[in-house]
Formats: sequence, C-alpha cells, structure tokens
Amino acid sequence: MNVTSGDMELPADNFSILHLDSPILSDKADISNVTIIQTSNGTIIEDYFFLNTVAARTISGIFVWSALFITCHQIYTHLRSYTVPNEQRYIIRILFIVPVYAFDSWLSLLFISNNQYYVYFDSIRDCYEAFVIYNFLSLSFEYLGGESAIMSEIRGKPIQSSCMYGTCCLVGMSYSIGFLRFCKQATLQFCVVKPIMAVITIILQAFGKYHDGDFNVNGGYLYITIVYNISVSLSLYALFLFFFATSDLLRPYEPVLKFLTIKSVIFLSFWQGMVLAILEKCGVIPNALFIAGSQVGAGTVAAGWQNFIICIEMFFAAVALRYAFTCDVYQEKKNEVPENIPPMHSISSGLKETINPGDMVQDAIHNFSPAYQQYTMQSTQEVVQPCPNGKVPTGGIKTARKSDKIMLITSDDEF
Repeated sequence: MNVTSGDMELPADNFSILHLDSPILSDKADISNVTIIQTSNGTIIEDYFFLNTVAARTISGIFVWSALFITCHQIYTHLRSYTVPNEQRYIIRILFIVPVYAFDSWLSLLFISNNQYYVYFDSIRDCYEAFVIYNFLSLSFEYLGGESAIMSEIRGKPIQSSCMYGTCCLVGMSYSIGFLRFCKQATLQFCVVKPIMAVITIILQAFGKYHDGDFNVNGGYLYITIVYNISVSLSLYALFLFFFATSDLLRPYEPVLKFLTIKSVIFLSFWQGMVLAILEKCGVIPNALFIAGSQVGAGTVAAGWQNFIICIEMFFAAVALRYAFTCDVYQEKKNEVPENIPPMHSISSGLKETINPGDMVQDAIHNFSPAYQQYTMQSTQEVVQPCPNGKVPTGGIKTARKSDKIMLITSDDEF
C-alpha cells in the first residue's frame, strides 16, 4: 500500500489535506504494523507503533491477567466467607474495579486501530468508577453502623477549618444530618452524571464531534471534560469530607490504604489521561494518522498510552486492594458458624446479591427525597436468635431484619 497525496485525505476538523511529493511507504513495505504520524512541525513520517506490537500486547496482557487472577481469587474468598453481606457486598463491588479497568483497557489496546473503538470500551470503564465511589462511601457507613450511629458520634461537633483539607469554607459550621446527606448526594450525582456523559460521548463520537485531547470549542471533548471534572471532584471531595469527619471512628478499620488506593485509581487515572491528551495536542506525543493501515482520529495515541499504563497499574492496584480489603475477619466469623449451605450455592447467592443494584437505587430515592429531613436510615443489622442451648440455629445467618427509621432531627437541621 502506497500512501500518497491522492489517497491521504484527513478529517477536516483536525488536519489539512497534505500534499506529498513521493509515497510514504515503498511497494514492498509490510503495513500490518506501520504507523504514519504527523510530528509537531507537520512532518509526515512512517514508523512502527509500539502499542500495536506483539511486545506491547504481551507485556500489558501479563499484567492484566496477573491482576485478574489476584482479584478474582480475592473475590472468590469473600464469596466463600460471605458472613457479613452488608459489608462484603460493597467490598466485592469495589474489588471488581480491577477486572473492569484492566480487561477494558486491554481490549481498548487490542483494538486501537479499529476506528476509535476504545471510546466505547472506556465509557464502560468510566461508568463503573462512579459506582465504586458510591460503594466505598456506603461501606464506610456500614462500618460505623449507619447514619444514626454516625450522627450520635459527630452531631453538633464543629467542623475544623483547614485550607489543607479543604474545609476553610465551612468555618463556623457544625456536623449535622445535612452533612451526611451532602456526602451521599455528591457521590450519587456522579453515578448519574457519568453514564449521561458516556452516552453523549458515544453520540458525539458517531458524528465525528469527539476526539480525545481536542479542546476546540466546536468539539465535545472540552465540555465533557469540564462537566466530568466538576462532577468527579465534587464526588471525591464529599468522600474526603466524610473521611475527615469520621477518621477517628474509622481508625479500627484501617481506612487510609482503602481511601488512597481507590482515590488513586479513579482520580489519578483521570488526570493521567488528560495530561497525555494535552501532550499529544502539544506535539510531545506524535499524532498518528494511520495505525496498521487504518485511519485513526485525534487522541488515539494518547488514549492508547493511557490504556497501556492502566493495564500495568491495575496489577499494583490488585495487590494494594488485596491488603486493603482482607478477608481474614470474615473467614474467622465463618468458622464460628456451622456451614449448612452447599459452597457453590452460597457463592452464587452472594454474587447475585452483590451485582444487584437495587440498594443503590433505594438509597438514591432516600437521599434525594424531600422526606429525608424527617428521618435517617439505620443500618441493616443481622439478627440471629440463639437456641435455648446457646448454639446458633440452622440458617440463622440468613435471618435478618431492617431496623426502623429513627427520628433524629428536625426539619431545619441542614448542612
């Protein structure tokens, strides 16, 4: 294949038509792995693209499948010792961020030359990160016994003003039920905003109006990036405020590693992608016109490096999450209760409960309902009735009830 001035026509919104005096590729060139790139000074050159080589796919694949093995084994261990569903359902959902991020990024890397298919894969990955932020906050609520138990500890205490921790604008205020409501609403809004932005991205991509790193006011990348940045920052800020308010209460659960790992995976990966897109736009990263003989759009190279880096990072995230969300305490509880349920049935039931998003929908309705000012929702507690001989009854671990909603506040107790 010879790429000459006659057959190289590039999208008008990104490049001008290039007139070349001679073919870029020789007649005998093997184009199966050839990339044609445009340098910062406008020069068109032929090169072999590392991200499209067997070496890049092998390296990223080793890290991805290692991360999948570590995390899937940890998820399996939690499902085998599914003794505290109210906590472990959130833990398993958080752990799934590694398979989702790793496998999604690897697929995006494998299809890097296929007409920006990575945009569709990355949309799935980005939607799940919103789900993870919500589940981490919900897990923290469960650790502390629910909203009522948290309010009994922090209600009325003044919020410490600190520019370092971002609470300087809250000087003179005290913790109230409105504070907890804000934390939940701020994380839940990201769960709504992110899927909407993903759908808009796919639509704009179909009409050629979305390219990574294209900050043109006539394109969609600039506006989607602004909305996304505001939404994710608000969500993580709310998560940080809650951690700041309850750090002493959460200390027995070793929250620092959990918080830093999740925040790093989500927040740093976003800024990492933006920096790479800017570098490509500035010419530091070459802009690819063709990859493996297929024409690609702007931002493809930056997105490819982002996916390659994420594949590697997920291995280290899997290791960190293995230590952050250990299963030891739940295995000890399992040993204290006789197992009367077949193991595979227990695992399938736990997995079915974990992937059911009904609790998130119910929580969203609860937190955005005007009636929220009239009550808070007590954590669901497992109640096991002992037998007269003091032993745990058969099937007792599955006996549960939800505590009544308890009046705690008046209608003017807002954050």
